[in-house]
Amino acid sequence: MDALVPDPRRALPALHRLLAMPECGALVRVHGRERAAAAMRQQLAALREGSEGFDAGEFFAAVEQCLGTRAGLGRVLNATGVVLHTNLGRAPLAAAAIAAMAEVARGYCALEMDLQSGRRGDRFSGAAALLCELTGCEAALVVNNGAAAVLLALSAVAAGGEAIVSRGELVEIGGGFRIPEVVAQGGARLVEVGTTNRTRLSDYERAIGAESRVLLRVHPSNYRILGFTEAPDPARLATLARERGLASVEDLGSGALLDLARLGLPGERGLREAVADGFDLVAASGDKLLGGPQAGLLLGREDAIARCARHPLMRALRPDKATLAALEATLRLHRDPELALREVPALRMMAEDAEALSRRAQSLRALLPETARAEVAKGDSLVGGGALPLARLRTTLVALHPDGLTAEEFAARLRRSHPPLIARLERGRVLLDPRTLAEDEIAEAARAVTEALA
Repeated sequence: MDALVPDPRRALPALHRLLAMPECGALVRVHGRERAAAAMRQQLAALREGSEGFDAGEFFAAVEQCLGTRAGLGRVLNATGVVLHTNLGRAPLAAAAIAAMAEVARGYCALEMDLQSGRRGDRFSGAAALLCELTGCEAALVVNNGAAAVLLALSAVAAGGEAIVSRGELVEIGGGFRIPEVVAQGGARLVEVGTTNRTRLSDYERAIGAESRVLLRVHPSNYRILGFTEAPDPARLATLARERGLASVEDLGSGALLDLARLGLPGERGLREAVADGFDLVAASGDKLLGGPQAGLLLGREDAIARCARHPLMRALRPDKATLAALEATLRLHRDPELALREVPALRMMAEDAEALSRRAQSLRALLPETARAEVAKGDSLVGGGALPLARLRTTLVALHPDGLTAEEFAARLRRSHPPLIARLERGRVLLDPRTLAEDEIAEAARAVTEALA
């Protein structure tokens, strides 16, 4: 009787047929034909050893798992509700910034040529002029990220001497980078003043000595001390440095140009404030609250910026033409705050009203199959990116409770969709936040959920 039962292994398709299937197309594009074919041969061999039949969905999921993490960069759908998600590339760029990048990338551009004279020009002149206009600084410089801006500033004005920092500001940022290590890499010796929760101007005054070079003020990133705290007024700190013949540097971190209090968010110290307080150098990121590309901004006094521009590190830290083009386009949008709120995606997401979010959540819920057991619920989004860690943005979530799968298993399936859908896990639930999903991404998110359930 066993001989009459057809062997399921005979139904296994040939490799050339598998390579022609639509499911294989994405694997070939990401991993290459040879790697994809080798993984499929391996999976076919495993099926022949067993007695299971062929299921295309399971087969290609196993092949993708065999190939490992998808190679290279690729678009993902961010349903976490974290607007500036560091692991997902932080701020999405405005359409104007993307167009500017494409314009300079498709051919040549006047990166370092003065078109008036025909001689060598300054690659930073466009961005620097806009930063001076928007912040009131005397001069500006652009490097490849915020940490690089701090490193260059310290290397230029503090190397060989002491950098005085409050103990409450000796923070560690993402990736394990610590302020004491950045100070040391900049060639300076760290001098700690005050206590973790309270530092006074007099603490800085007592610490200044013959080897002192800079008073450094550091943005606390995702770290906050609440309650019994004290810190000197920033303007008085900058004045003290100037009176004692020292440089003053502020690591501002988030790079805000707009007053976010108008969005109901906690106040965040902005670029204009730091410049107005008289710091010689202000360092910030371009891809946080500014909403631009990854870049480090250095603003301040002309002589201090000139020292940074002449430093040997500058060549290693300078950004490319595409980054500068995107930054200039983003800064031009900031000339009109209302335009920036509409056109800069990160700012638009933070400003989005509750009704629009609820409508998108309901639209997503309506597209999901019954097996998702989806429901809408109130919740919070986050700004992310080390900015405004205590801020909560009210939102409407879509919560998923699929049968037979843990939240971790289902989230892993969603990450294997094309494009990957990145969800939030919270108290055993898979949550989708429409704040970080554009209108035209709702259908894609629903399709990813449906495929993950199939």
